[in-house]
Formats: sequence, C-alpha cells, structure tokens
Amino acid sequence: MITRTRLATGACALLAALAAGMAFPAGAAAGEPTGEDAPKVDLVLDVSGSMRTRDIDGGTRMAAAKQAFNEVLDATPEEVQLGIRTLGADYPGDDRKTGCKDTAQLYPVGPLDRTEAKTAVATLSPTGWTPIGPALLKAADDLDGGDGSKRIVLISDGEDTCAPLDPCEVAREIAAKGIGLTIDTLGLVPNTKMRQQLSCIAEATGGTYTSVEHTDELTDKVNQLVDRAADPVVTPVATEGADACAKAPTLKSGLYTDREEFGQQRWYRVDVEPGQELRASVSVGADRAVNPSYGVLLRAVTVHGREIVRGEATGNGRTDVLSTGLRYPKQESDDDDGDAPAEAVCLQVTNSFSVASGVKTTPGLPLELTVDVVDGPGDSDDVAAFGLGRGWWLLGLLVLVGFLAGLVWGWLSRWRFAIWRTN
Repeated sequence: MITRTRLATGACALLAALAAGMAFPAGAAAGEPTGEDAPKVDLVLDVSGSMRTRDIDGGTRMAAAKQAFNEVLDATPEEVQLGIRTLGADYPGDDRKTGCKDTAQLYPVGPLDRTEAKTAVATLSPTGWTPIGPALLKAADDLDGGDGSKRIVLISDGEDTCAPLDPCEVAREIAAKGIGLTIDTLGLVPNTKMRQQLSCIAEATGGTYTSVEHTDELTDKVNQLVDRAADPVVTPVATEGADACAKAPTLKSGLYTDREEFGQQRWYRVDVEPGQELRASVSVGADRAVNPSYGVLLRAVTVHGREIVRGEATGNGRTDVLSTGLRYPKQESDDDDGDAPAEAVCLQVTNSFSVASGVKTTPGLPLELTVDVVDGPGDSDDVAAFGLGRGWWLLGLLVLVGFLAGLVWGWLSRWRFAIWRTN
C-alpha cells in the first residue's frame, strides 16, 4: 500500500526559493514558466547493509531497487538530465566517522547514457551505514546551477545513522539556499521512526513521501517523480503587500511571493468583474524553528471592511508549510447595458506563528499567494446545481427506464396471473 503525505496546495515547493530572498524580474508575467535549462533529477539510493533483507516480493530490497532503476532509466524523458548518488555503498567497517562520509556519485547528473547507468547500478552491493544527511548535502551540490527544475528522489529502507546531523535540518538548510530544489522520499517497508524522518525531509522542501512494499510500486512512483521534473517551472513574481487595504497592490491572476513578519497582516487587492469567480490560496512557510500551535488566515473583504469569505488552517508543529484558500463568485449584473464596474476585493493574510527567544524574527516568513480570476459558472450550465450538475440527465434517464420497466413488469404479472386462472 502506498501512503502519500502531501503538504500544501499549488506551488508550495517554490517557497524554498523565496526563503533565500531571491529577486524576480519585475517585468515577468505572474506565474509564467521561465528558464531554458534542462530539468535535473538526482536519484539517491540507500545501499546500506539492511538492503540485503528479503521482504519485497520474495527478493531483497536491493534487488527491487535495481529492477526499479532499470525500468526508470528506460522510461526517463530525453530532456531530463539524470544522475545517481549512493549512500552506504563503499565502507563495510564499524568506524562511525568514516561510515558517515560514505556517499558517492555513481552516475553524474547530465545527459543520460542508459547502458552506462544500468551497468553502474548492477555493480551495487549492500554494504555499510545510512548517512542520509551527508548524502542530501552532496546531492544538492550535484544539482547546483541552472534555472530548470531540480529534484532529489531519496530511496531508503531505514533512518539516518549519522546523528547529530539531522536529515530534516539538512533539508531545511537546502530549502533556505533558495535553489528551488524539491526532495521526494520513498521508504522501503518503513517503520514509524523512518516514516517520520522521511516525511519531515520531504515536507521541508514541499516534496512528497511514499511508503513502498512492492517493486512495481517503487517503479511507478520513481517514474512519476522523474516525469514531474520535466514539467515547466513556474516562477512566482515578487510583490509587497501593504498594512491596509487602501494601500494594497492590485494583483492579476498569477503566482506571487512576499514575506510576512510574525503576527503581521498583509493586504492585496484583486478586481473581480460581474460573472467572474475569484479563487485564491496562500501558503506560509516556517523557514526557522517555530513554536507549535499556529495558524494562517486568508480573508476576502470589501473595500469597506465587510468580510465576504474566509479560509483558515491550523498546525501543531508537524509541518513546515501551512496553506489555505477561498473562492468568491461575483454574480452577473442586472444592468441591461452590462457596464457594471469591477469590484475591488481585498485579500488579507494573517499568521499566528511565534518563535522562542533567540530565534531571529527577520526577515519575515516566506509567503506564496496564488490568485486566479476565472469566468464564473452560468445559471444554465452550473455544474454544481443542486449538487447534481449534469447528473440531471442521468437522473431523468433512470426515471424513464424505471417507469418503462414498471409497465413491462406489471403487464407480465397480469399475463401470468391470467394464465394461472385459466389453468
């Protein structure tokens, strides 16, 4: 069974880029795919001694990983530059210091030679320690440079054995570099502690965690993640919210980034024409240690301060990104001339994050805002009408079929009754 832990909606992974305060071109269209560089993926494989365990489809975990890798290499899109890094593959000894340095680049990130990559994978044999933290740091260096998407896919069957270098803190450090890198994790036959650690690593960069117990599951998931890396990169546009609605910048449909101080309010404005629907979502990232129990509130209000609709979310310290959203459909105007003005809707973002003494409160927390203004559903074709939408057609057909079936059944019953009486 595959269990997925997802963090946030929309483009939460891009919060990592904002965490380092990257500046985006002021003239770029909001949410416009940018960057001509090829997407890069680094597959990081645990080759520690525990990978000898025979509990995946009758074979060892290492055999399942090799089979999955061979199929993934065959299916990798031509435009993806792919590399393979190992951890725990070379040092079989008991010296902790040496074992925790055991990570190597098996195949460099670049244009893929499938035969060469498969040959390299075939040589692997479960050997040593599980230095996940050091391997992630090296993998981030493997992917350094370029504007294309960057993704690490970590496959492990156990938790890190090289504390105090916490892999979750390493993932947060990678996110803070602002290189737009996403880490996805896959746990082979996981236990609770391993699941928590791999989930934390993925959540720190907006990635996903998946538990795997069969070879085909591993193959399918890695293929998904490699294909996802080939999707266009959407770069958010930097903006600066105001402390009041009257001073707020007017935004169009797109993806925006900002920073928000602890407990601060940020205001933005969106013009909504009659017959349109405003859809907005916000994600606030905890790029430093915060106290548990926090929340994010997104409100849509009129310029006069009347609340229209709100979305809110709360957290308890287990996630690094908190997201919420709202929808506001504006009805068509009753004016015959159709010249009704657009309504200025104010979006207010508030957070209740807090930190312990000694933790820096500046710069503010990275914030990502998605704004989408679309045509609202018409009265005649509202697919949500009465909760049935186009299901009205199916309902009518079922009623007609039921009516005809009742007539036929009644006629047959009367005919059988008449035959019985005659006999």
